[in-house]
Amino acid sequence: MSRPIPRPTVLEIDAYVPGKSAAPGAGPVFKLSANETPLGPSPAAVQALRDMAHQIALYPEGSSRVLREAIAAQYGLDPARIIMGAGSDNILELLALAYIGPGDEGLYSQYGFLEYKIVTLAAGGVPVVAPEKNFTADVDALLERVTERTKIVFLANPNNPTGSYLPASEVARLATNLPPHVLLVLDAAYAEYVTRPDYDAGIALVDQFDNVVVTRTFSKIYGLAGLRLGWGYGPRHVIEALDRIRSPFNVSTAASAAGIAAVRDDAHLRAAIAHNEKWLPWLTQEISGLGLEVLPSVANFIAIRFPDRPGRTAAEADRFLTSRGLVLRGIGAYGMPDFLRLTIGVDEANRRVVAALGDFMAEAKAAAHG
Repeated sequence: MSRPIPRPTVLEIDAYVPGKSAAPGAGPVFKLSANETPLGPSPAAVQALRDMAHQIALYPEGSSRVLREAIAAQYGLDPARIIMGAGSDNILELLALAYIGPGDEGLYSQYGFLEYKIVTLAAGGVPVVAPEKNFTADVDALLERVTERTKIVFLANPNNPTGSYLPASEVARLATNLPPHVLLVLDAAYAEYVTRPDYDAGIALVDQFDNVVVTRTFSKIYGLAGLRLGWGYGPRHVIEALDRIRSPFNVSTAASAAGIAAVRDDAHLRAAIAHNEKWLPWLTQEISGLGLEVLPSVANFIAIRFPDRPGRTAAEADRFLTSRGLVLRGIGAYGMPDFLRLTIGVDEANRRVVAALGDFMAEAKAAAHG
């Protein structure tokens, strides 16, 4: 060969494409495509960034000790069993690199987060998909596809992009019935938004089992997506393995400072939860009232199904909304081409998107009766 060639599984990866963030026109643009919090970061986190600006010439403290201790204090955890990363997807990458090799399998549900396939292939492994029921992960289907080659089962709970979740009892059943050689990775990026009494992010399972890890993020409810900060909690043997392969300074001083302040700001967290509790059911009801199917969601977004008919398709709705300055996320890459994903936004954005969808459906109806 006349040039270096990547490993075959690398060339099988479809690169992750984030949702668009801009729209044409001079009017206001509301980005509702990336599940970012409409409240922004904690003012305390912003101030922490300002206060540490003079330190950016120095390397970060390599183990993120103070940040791990702040997280541990907030959740009642052992800081030695926490690992920090540049976003929770960095933790997912480390887990795949540590536990999946050539020919090994990474298992996930049908509409699970796209990153699971990417990290499995990047590690040289084989992605395996379990079908879902009603756009919700199916524990029996996952267990049926576990083999001797399965090394990791990835479960987003709540799931992105569907907004569905598994109750704690079902997640515990999955953990109980997995062989001990299989690592269960519970991706709880949206855990803070869930107010259902039967939900649990999985921390207790980490303490109960030797093969369960939970990943969390500061990108969503904490509003630190631009700083790239996430964490994982697991058994000591897993965390020690990940520490061996993570880059020495994988979390910046800026991200650590903001994360410490953010995780301690309970008032800002409660405000974000309250905003979501107000607008999630309102948007679900209003959009359903327009004749569109909305998948039940416990997160800070909803998935909206559009008819597969000319004039009413998801792609046409996306173009119409974008022309109004409303940027949603097409999720055809997840195998859901008839859906758009809508992030819960600020009050004005939420009202505008309902009004625009009403106009879209009315215009489509008028055109159909031409």
